[in-house]
Amino acid sequence: MGASAVNCTIAVDTMGGDKGPTEFIRGLFYAIEELKLDCNFTLVGNQRLLERLLKVRKLDVYSDRINIIHSTQVIGMNEKPIQALKSKKDSSMVKAIALLKDQQANAMISCGHTGALMAGGTLRLRQIPGVDRPALGIIVPSKKNPFVLTDVGANPESTAENLVHNAILGSNYAKAALKIANPRVALLTIGTEEGKGNTLTNTTHPLLQKVDGIINYVGPIEGFQLFDGDVDVVVCDGFVGNIVLKSSEALFGFIGSTMREELVRNVKRKIGAVLSKSAFKDMKTRLGPDQHAGAPLLGLRGNILKSHGSSNYIAIANALRIAKEVVTHDMIDSIGSEINQANVLITNSETETAP
Repeated sequence: MGASAVNCTIAVDTMGGDKGPTEFIRGLFYAIEELKLDCNFTLVGNQRLLERLLKVRKLDVYSDRINIIHSTQVIGMNEKPIQALKSKKDSSMVKAIALLKDQQANAMISCGHTGALMAGGTLRLRQIPGVDRPALGIIVPSKKNPFVLTDVGANPESTAENLVHNAILGSNYAKAALKIANPRVALLTIGTEEGKGNTLTNTTHPLLQKVDGIINYVGPIEGFQLFDGDVDVVVCDGFVGNIVLKSSEALFGFIGSTMREELVRNVKRKIGAVLSKSAFKDMKTRLGPDQHAGAPLLGLRGNILKSHGSSNYIAIANALRIAKEVVTHDMIDSIGSEINQANVLITNSETETAP
């Protein structure tokens, strides 16, 4: 269900991140004061601590927009997902998901345990009819414009049908978050020549061609084309996507630390670094993951966004912003319709090729 700005409520699991609720409150302050996010917020966590942090940040003046629900438990990063969900029903994550399930929130975000969030979301909300498995999608910067990469870890082992669904999920997310009317969708593989790739990509490619029209499929791309900015959605399985995502983030961090080391090696470089300070700042803003933090778990009958456990306040604020955009564009009905159309085409294709 979509929501206008004043009616949009985002539930926030404040206890799951590595930096604790203090960083969430900083992120909330940034979202309201700097990003001018016009939403209501329900914070789930230690009530006394959250009230104190809100007062420190002078956010208590927004008491008409900020609600707190007390929770006594936290799901740790090393716990087994299903077991944790069963044994910690008073955890901040479980209670935040329940708010979404009970339609007391339009979206929820968490920096907590990915497996528990996925399991809890899937069990409580269920998939959109026709969607086999949900997928994590994330926005990635490129030379031209950002693109959506999906799946980045929800399903390490996927079928060709799952990847077709990922294409539809990613396309709808690009329409909502990137405001692209007809996103160009590509399949990530190791070669664009016909037959190049593995069994999964070679099976997926003709199916994506079949559903071209439901989505705007432009064909396969290779890894070295990924950041050219010529496509809007890149589709892969969760195993490949997670490696691409983490490798890219690690490479960005490595380049940044190397530049810092090299720029202070002598006086000339230090002077050059001072003169180029604004350029480096803009580069960090453009390429850093904080601007597009928050990966929605696409394909569920509710809007759940996962942020890194180590998210800082800017990343949290932008995750809140993306949650608002997803709610405003109401992707769920559109996804359901397109998935059903694609499933009919896939079934017909399988019937035609059957001996």
